[in-house]
Amino acid sequence: MAEVVVLRWGHRLRDERLTTHIVLTARALGASGAILSDMEDKDIKHTIEKVVERWGGPFFFEMNIPWMKAIDKWREKGGIVVHLTAYGENIETSDVLKRIKSTGKDVMVLIGSQKVPPDFFREEVSDFNVAIGNEPHSECSALAIFLDRYFEGKEISKEFKGAKVKIIPQKRGKRVVFISDSPT
Repeated sequence: MAEVVVLRWGHRLRDERLTTHIVLTARALGASGAILSDMEDKDIKHTIEKVVERWGGPFFFEMNIPWMKAIDKWREKGGIVVHLTAYGENIETSDVLKRIKSTGKDVMVLIGSQKVPPDFFREEVSDFNVAIGNEPHSECSALAIFLDRYFEGKEISKEFKGAKVKIIPQKRGKRVVFISDSPT
């Protein structure tokens, strides 16, 4: 399957926790990396690096890349851009997901945090404008639903390489095991 990367545009000081959750959601649900455009937030970077070190990867996180430069670079490599917006084609009632997959190309998922520039809707920026429902909602929930639909639920059982800890699913309680670095 094609590679998926998330581009987070816009990040206000009050968005730190939400942006962290977006990046964690991207990692957990199959994206290979995330980019926080046009700014730096070393706290988020540190948090993501700790998660990848402890829970495994691979997963990259980059910051302070101008959003249009990130998109241009992605397109130069042959990828497409999917803008998640409440105003786009509804993922359930249209064939937009089928059309995205039929390209066979790597996907950059573009999500905002505040009101996005009108340019995001143009063909020069987004190949597809996709709505996870046409009602106001969180960009984090939209990302989670898009990734789950895109990967057809297979990402939920993904095994991460280099993990030092792992959750053992059970009916009740919490069980986390530490994975030995030595071969068994």
